[in-house]
Amino acid sequence: MAEQDFVAEGAVGEGGEKGPASLAVILLVSVLVVATCGLIYELLAGTLASYLLGDSVTQFSTVIGSYLFAMGVGSWLSRHVRGDEIGVFVRVEVMIAALGGWSAAGLFMLFPLVGDFRVALYALVLAIGVLVGLEIPLLIRILRHRFAFRELVSNVLTYDYVGALIASLLFPLVLVPWLGMIRTGFVFGLANVAVALALLVALRRQRRIGADMAAALVVTASLLVGLAMADRMQRWSEVAFYAEPVIHARSTPYQRIVITRRNEDLRLYLNGNLQFSTRDEYRYHEALVWPVLGRVAHPAQVLILGGGDGLAAREVLRDARVRHLTLVDLDPEMTHLFRDTPQLAALNDHSLSSPRITVHNADAFRWVREAEGPYDAVIVDFPDPTEFSLGKLYTESFYREVARLLAPGGVMTVQSTSPLIAPRSYWTVASTLEAAGLFSRGYHAYVPSFGEWGFTLAAHRPLTDAVNLPGGLRFLTASSERAMFDFPPDMARRPTPVNRLDNQALVRSFAEEWGKYEG
Repeated sequence: MAEQDFVAEGAVGEGGEKGPASLAVILLVSVLVVATCGLIYELLAGTLASYLLGDSVTQFSTVIGSYLFAMGVGSWLSRHVRGDEIGVFVRVEVMIAALGGWSAAGLFMLFPLVGDFRVALYALVLAIGVLVGLEIPLLIRILRHRFAFRELVSNVLTYDYVGALIASLLFPLVLVPWLGMIRTGFVFGLANVAVALALLVALRRQRRIGADMAAALVVTASLLVGLAMADRMQRWSEVAFYAEPVIHARSTPYQRIVITRRNEDLRLYLNGNLQFSTRDEYRYHEALVWPVLGRVAHPAQVLILGGGDGLAAREVLRDARVRHLTLVDLDPEMTHLFRDTPQLAALNDHSLSSPRITVHNADAFRWVREAEGPYDAVIVDFPDPTEFSLGKLYTESFYREVARLLAPGGVMTVQSTSPLIAPRSYWTVASTLEAAGLFSRGYHAYVPSFGEWGFTLAAHRPLTDAVNLPGGLRFLTASSERAMFDFPPDMARRPTPVNRLDNQALVRSFAEEWGKYEG
């Protein structure tokens, strides 16, 4: 900042206070800090809402909209602040530090305890948004007697936008994977209160700061205690949420992985959604894998998309005809966890360490575009299409690329959600596979942890009942396999749209159908 931009030391601001040039520097740095913190709190609220309530598109949209509206309210309210702008700004920072710093921990701990979590969520979002909306108008008024107007606007907006960029890059790349959401809230709460403390120290000779300093120090102490107890609060909230002892929990750049254990039952949750229970996962994975392998004469080359827990790979590698298995899963933490943890590796019979498997940690949507086939069997085992980033893996364009990799006599299957709870969503998968030029055939199996669950076979030719199953399976037999292709009226096929990248019809129907069931 050019030295001539500062008003000489001793200039009088609107509030009647004298302010040294160093105070202007602290205030400008404050713009950068508060902009970064404000966006972090917004991202925390949106991410937590998505994690706890599902349907990330809806949650992020409504949280961001509510937050921006509240900021507008805060900006409007700033006109009613008359005099002592610095004092008001300091108190706003202390309140934001308390609310924003504790926001993630508070929301996590409230979720299993309150009946309508959304009321608490949006009340907190609106409160923080109003306070954040007060910050920039107050800073502009404080600084307007210390800078020329054109420099003031330029400097404040520049620091504000740079802070937003810093927050948007730090949050997904550093903060969530390395600190976690609860610690992130506390760290940025400390940043907000540091701004208040710096201003109080700078003003200590010009005003009484006793009450404000005491409040800031109390909030600082509470945030430091929260930061020290972050792991304990995370474990408590997850135990309350899952109602089962949590034995592993980790946030990665892609998802929150939680494993629980009650007696001999291990359960995997991704972003709060159950992926398997060891009591009955064999039903799901036998139904996923063997109707495919049993319809291919020589499944030498097999591709699994998803399935980072290695359980589908376990079933595939039991077939001696399979010479090589390629598995593509986005999250390296998942594949490393289920390869390197003895108890978890035992569940998949150490399939991820087999010399017959190659694991690629990559975005399957991109990977299939660059891969070369052919594969005799393809098993698509992605999580349900709860958001657009997953919905793209159920689109016509994706299935066309997978069809390109499928051998002329090959067969593929797709995990397709429940045909009982979400029949429109289920049959949308079949419609989309057919639009991609494949023949499809749906089937379903009862898995106690999930209820009635659906899958869809697809191939370049019509599929028949002829299947060759091995002996020793715990769930499937030739007769029970044939029965899976029979749909009663409440699950029968109905007209459905094709899921494309430009409409994401499946994500919308999935949210609607499951929302009615869970609501």
